[in-house]
Amino acid sequence: MDIKGSEKKEAEGPKKSPFDLIFGQIQRKKSDKGKSSIFQVKSLFRAFDKDAAKTDNEKNEKELDHKSISEDQKSDNVVSGSAEEEDSDSTGWWKVTHFMEKFGKKADIHYINLNNCELTAVDIKELGSLMPFLLDIEEMDLSWNDLIGGSLKLMTPHFNHVSKLRILNLSNCGLTGDDTAVLGESLHYIPKLQVLDLSWNNNLGGTLSRLLQNLVDNGELKSLSLTECSLTAEDIQSLAPVIGKMSRLEILDLSENKEVGSKIKNLTEELKHCSCLGVLKLRSTGLHRDSVQYLSSAFQYWPYLRKLDLSCNKAAGGGFGESAACLTSFKQLQLLDIHQCCLSEDDVAALTQVIPLLSNLQVLDMSSNKTVGLSPEHLFSRLRFLPKLKSVNVSNCMLKKESFAGLGSAAQASHLDNLQQLDLAYNDTVPDEAWSLLFESIPALKNITELDISLRPASVRDCGPWFIHLISNIPKLPMMKELGMQRWTLSTAEQQQLNRICKEKNISIHYD
Repeated sequence: MDIKGSEKKEAEGPKKSPFDLIFGQIQRKKSDKGKSSIFQVKSLFRAFDKDAAKTDNEKNEKELDHKSISEDQKSDNVVSGSAEEEDSDSTGWWKVTHFMEKFGKKADIHYINLNNCELTAVDIKELGSLMPFLLDIEEMDLSWNDLIGGSLKLMTPHFNHVSKLRILNLSNCGLTGDDTAVLGESLHYIPKLQVLDLSWNNNLGGTLSRLLQNLVDNGELKSLSLTECSLTAEDIQSLAPVIGKMSRLEILDLSENKEVGSKIKNLTEELKHCSCLGVLKLRSTGLHRDSVQYLSSAFQYWPYLRKLDLSCNKAAGGGFGESAACLTSFKQLQLLDIHQCCLSEDDVAALTQVIPLLSNLQVLDMSSNKTVGLSPEHLFSRLRFLPKLKSVNVSNCMLKKESFAGLGSAAQASHLDNLQQLDLAYNDTVPDEAWSLLFESIPALKNITELDISLRPASVRDCGPWFIHLISNIPKLPMMKELGMQRWTLSTAEQQQLNRICKEKNISIHYD
């Protein structure tokens, strides 16, 4: 049996008749017709789908385009806004620059310097309007513009823009009580204020209490200057407890207020709380003998005091005899100014013992105290204990030959190597041999820059034999810059010699 042939016949199936063939063709025609109709319907729907898709695509493209445009517009707006801000800032700073240039000044983001510029109320108003562009200002100096009194109210409301301000100088501005009032009200805008100078405004008497109270509330103040502000005794009495609360105060200047002396006891008690005090200036404040003693009781509370100015208190004479020892509390003292205090002989004797113990002293001014030259143990002989001394002023002190001998020996022993300024003017009592001693030893003062040996205005005196020592030794002073010789009469030859040497050494000489 042919197996393969049998399987082939089964796969091919039964053999069809002619009728089956005719019927099959008819069915295939119907089927093809139906398929054609279905195809046409499907094609129609596919066309609609295609149009819809096209519409959707166009819609999506429009939405994307719109979104893109919106984003671009938004981006443009941001850039435009940033540019406008930059333009505003640059315009504002241009205004600041233009304002400063009107007064021959340069604009600085940290410092406004309009000192002595003849400012008016109009200028103060304009400066106030510029403060939104001065956000980083730390120092403002409007001093010596006496036409702006009464106009601070045009500026202080804008202090909220300058909260970084640390230094405010309004000295000699013709300020009034209204000015101090508006300034006090605006202090909360400048909480970092450390330095306030209201000096030389002599209409402020009786108007400062509220201002000072606000300064206490700020709590940062380190320097207060009220020189010549016409403070009354009542001002001092109310001022004292306020100052006592300024725990960070380092500099206090009440000079030229003559009523301070009458209330010095109250002030001293409060100043004991100011342990940071580094500078105290009480020049011409009506101090008397007892005032000095009251004041000296507080010296021990100021371990960091560097400068003490008690000058021009003519009634203070006699107060230093017992108080001088208290100066030894000032281990850091660099400046002591007690000129024109009518010192007694006891005062000078006590100071001669104490001053050499102030090892950090750099500036000593005892001028216009005629008893200095009468001391049996002159101060000059003890200057060797002050190695940092840079300036000594003993003009108008009736110095004698012994004084110059002490100075010469201290110089030759190299104890005054740092001395730069020496004022010996108005000592008409010095004999020629004393001047010779000075100029023989002066080359030892190798760092001296200024020397004044002028005579009193009413005096006229010929140069003695000491002139030859001056001529020969002045060229040996490499740092010398100024020489005062007023009222000394020089011959034509002497004048020519001195001029030639001073020109060669670039020394400015002052003589009649």
